[in-house]
Amino acid sequence: MQQIEYVTLPCEFQKFSEIIDVRSQDEFALDHIPGAVNLPVLDNRERHEVGLLYKTSAFEARRLGAALVASNAAKHLASYLADKPADYAPLVYCWRGGMRSRSLTHILNSIGWQAKLVDGGYQSFRRFLIADLADKLLKPELQFLTLAGLTGVGKTRLLHALREQGAQVLDLEGLAKHKGSLLGGNQDCPQPTQKLFESRLWDTIRNFDPTQVIWTEAESNKIGQLHCPPPLWKKLNSSKVIEVTLDISNRITVLREEYPHFTPKDPDLKHLLDKLRRIRGNQLVDEWHAMIDAAQWYPFVESILVHHYDQSYRPAGSSGSNYAAPIDQIHVKDASSDAFQQAASSLIQRTS
Repeated sequence: MQQIEYVTLPCEFQKFSEIIDVRSQDEFALDHIPGAVNLPVLDNRERHEVGLLYKTSAFEARRLGAALVASNAAKHLASYLADKPADYAPLVYCWRGGMRSRSLTHILNSIGWQAKLVDGGYQSFRRFLIADLADKLLKPELQFLTLAGLTGVGKTRLLHALREQGAQVLDLEGLAKHKGSLLGGNQDCPQPTQKLFESRLWDTIRNFDPTQVIWTEAESNKIGQLHCPPPLWKKLNSSKVIEVTLDISNRITVLREEYPHFTPKDPDLKHLLDKLRRIRGNQLVDEWHAMIDAAQWYPFVESILVHHYDQSYRPAGSSGSNYAAPIDQIHVKDASSDAFQQAASSLIQRTS
């Protein structure tokens, strides 16, 4: 039997045809190497079944596991792998680089493909990611420019406009699937796990040109249920800050367009607002409820901006803020796409 070749991280992932994660669907959903395809050799139920059997008989568990792995490998060969060319050369991994990944790698290589195995599996990738993310973020030559400003000024819109004009952008809210506030979640698009968020963060940063500035947004240390990794938080602390401003009427427009909760079809809005009773008081929250019932969306959004978001805002450079005082300011003239494109162009010219 052909001897398996192990690959030690770091490695050049792009030199492989693709990356195959053979773990179960649930394991894959928690986190995986960015770009990997999931071809489980034991699905969720089967992995649980083998694990239970292992507690009473390791031999019987291995025999059952081998049969299931062979059956699932045959299914993958007849479907996803059916059209792979003769020079197919994937990188394979499981949890620790054990039986699951070795078994599929043996099968692939017996066909004539050049499959290789991640030494140590996902666990080694996770250790590598933590170290490499910190190393990349803490390099002084990696320069961040951070957009700060009140809720609704369109910082994320401005980041997207910067990206469209060729700038490097780290969209933390996009990676976290959350707008970073009480009403910033979206039930139709749940947040990734903390580990998956960090993997996506690492994948984004490793593809940046370190000689070019990276634009991002001033976030709190927690974005929804996800935490900002300490090396990133430290990098943001040392970044240069530009303040974004937009008048209140256009801020209302931005929030109504971008926040999924500001709609009469959202049954959870009142429940979410009830969480603010302790800090904003019953009277104000009751007023918000009444505005929602009356479909008074403009005054409602204006009130929640002025009486909640603006009250919670900690300006960059103020006491307790993680961010330095702004070195510049950009005013967006209105909530239109053209206005944000113009602001992005102005920022690029100023900082180039």
